[in-house]
Amino acid sequence: MSSDTCDWQNLSPGDLSYAFPIVSSGDVSASLDRSRKAFPDWAGLSLDARRAILTQCCENLRARSEELAVLITRETGKPICEARLEIAAVIAKFDLTFADGERFLRDTIVADGPHPSLVRHSPRGPAAVIAPFNFPIHLGHGPTLAYLLAGNTVLFKPSPMAANVGLAYAQVMQAALPEGVFELVQGWGPIGQELCLNPAVRAVCFTGSLQVGKALSSALASDYSKCLALELGGKNTAIICEDADLAVAVDAVADGMCLTTGQRCNATSRVLLHRSIADRFLDLLQSSLMRYRPADPLDESTLLGPLIQRSAYERYERLISGSEGDWIVPGGMRTCNDKDQHGFYVLPAVVYVTDAALLDASPLARCETFAPILVVEIYDNESEAIARHEAWAFGLTASVFTDWDATFSRIGSCLSVGNLYRNLPTTFSPSVLPFGGWGNSGNGRPGGRGFLRFAIQEQAVQWKA
Repeated sequence: MSSDTCDWQNLSPGDLSYAFPIVSSGDVSASLDRSRKAFPDWAGLSLDARRAILTQCCENLRARSEELAVLITRETGKPICEARLEIAAVIAKFDLTFADGERFLRDTIVADGPHPSLVRHSPRGPAAVIAPFNFPIHLGHGPTLAYLLAGNTVLFKPSPMAANVGLAYAQVMQAALPEGVFELVQGWGPIGQELCLNPAVRAVCFTGSLQVGKALSSALASDYSKCLALELGGKNTAIICEDADLAVAVDAVADGMCLTTGQRCNATSRVLLHRSIADRFLDLLQSSLMRYRPADPLDESTLLGPLIQRSAYERYERLISGSEGDWIVPGGMRTCNDKDQHGFYVLPAVVYVTDAALLDASPLARCETFAPILVVEIYDNESEAIARHEAWAFGLTASVFTDWDATFSRIGSCLSVGNLYRNLPTTFSPSVLPFGGWGNSGNGRPGGRGFLRFAIQEQAVQWKA
């Protein structure tokens, strides 16, 4: 499986004996030609007409929800309980987007200007959506639905590691949409680059690595009217205050670091822990992590599936062999519990760090690990906790655990993150709220409520009475 080849074949990361059909790279030029031809008619439909067609897409997805959940689990290793929640979120996104459409897409009458006037909201044109493997439908579906409702056509490129999930999703959407309105483009990085940089594509939503996001931003700088939405991951921190409810904090941290085997942009990868409660918290954390043992992701009771592929597995092994601190939960590689089932299974790992300078120079601080690895640091006062949080350049999510409103307000107001929580996991990101990162985590545009603002361009219209 290589980004340099035109064809590839995925193996199930939870059972390497299970091989998916061979996938071939798409033809960007042909897909874009169909997308451009379909755009005028799709944009020319009324908002209500587009909504009616998309409602049929919703019904099609609902009818195949269990099939899609099982496919997600097989191809990505996500536990089936999580895969079903992903499909439920995909279906729920329709009503949320339709409600946003009423808010953002209707013409707005302006009554207090010098002339009669209105603000019209127009589609941009063909839009490229580059989706990740960890939420192979949901994270690409949000912008896709917004672009489509606004009258844009969509070119959807799934992660090559979830190519078969992407194909199934595309087939469901295409069954209800006019030809060319939704185009599937399979491929690795060069295909994505060709798609995003094409001048005919007028909007891009990319979810992926910081390195690729920066390259896209630089390459598109001269095409300044093209809308670029970037979600580039995180190094998300839980700050545990002296007065925190430790039972709540411990389970939230364990869940945040282990859901989707740590392969979430908002996964908890760091804890800043007040010295006075450190020993109690760490004892409780080790107990809470016992819930997360690697097992067959298709089993209803499994909470911890495998990592996505061998390179992630090998990176995890390198990270837990590092010397940044004391590995109080050492982690390790495992086969599937109770079965001779080979896959990329790993254990949660926790490193306790006392030398901040050593940590700041390591991959644990500079890179998104995308694995169930947690860094624990100790602080003595709020100012120190804030300074340590801000020393890392990512800014997606953070959670502060405290019983006091004033403490949350003081600390939270100083954290440079797009999503701030109190006494909740860093992974708690419901679709009813906006979702975007600051700093190295993105440009604040993708995800959640209100994405429709980036799917349209405004036109001010006025006339002499």
